[in-house]
Amino acid sequence: MGKDQNVPESDFPAMERSTREKVHVIACGAIAREILAVSRQQGLNHIDLNCLPAIWHAYPQKIVPGLEAAVAEARQNGFERIFFAYADCGTGGEIDRLCEREGIARIEGPHCYSFFSGNEAFHDRADQDLLSFFLTDFLARQFRAFVIEPLGLDRHPELKPMYFGNYRKLIYLSQEEDEELQHKAREAADYLGLEYEYRFTGYGDLTSAIRSV
Repeated sequence: MGKDQNVPESDFPAMERSTREKVHVIACGAIAREILAVSRQQGLNHIDLNCLPAIWHAYPQKIVPGLEAAVAEARQNGFERIFFAYADCGTGGEIDRLCEREGIARIEGPHCYSFFSGNEAFHDRADQDLLSFFLTDFLARQFRAFVIEPLGLDRHPELKPMYFGNYRKLIYLSQEEDEELQHKAREAADYLGLEYEYRFTGYGDLTSAIRSV
């Protein structure tokens, strides 16, 4: 049954008011730390964050079914405003089709490397970076769990040339200037036999995307 439009907002139960006032952000767990940082910096106290498994970064076919389930749960819990903290993320436009069906917006861009760099800047450097493998802060921290192990390189290191033989450079797109993470990223480049380049991006277009919700 729909709510009586003449009933004062203060008469709704407190929990229902809180969900109506918040934006439920369904996010990739790989950018949870950055979303929380942006929310703190910008004073965005209305963000209700729900993170889906970061490992889906490596299995994009799991993302849209996970988002569909998370949307259904959020709406069952009374959230009216929902935002996807995902780019396309290798889903081949499936997230956009879900956005259209459900009336939900997402972060613009093809992937987190692009929106952290700034989508326009990333696009402008596309030809220059064509043969580059990217890391973010999250992937620098979790290189073994999210690159080495999913690709089986811990068991079959001889596969490295098959996966990375066409790359020339590893570019570390850093959100926070952290010497320990820079060291980890350089070790990753050495492990893959790639040149190393460091670029500090900050949060890029993520900040404006989260502010917009």
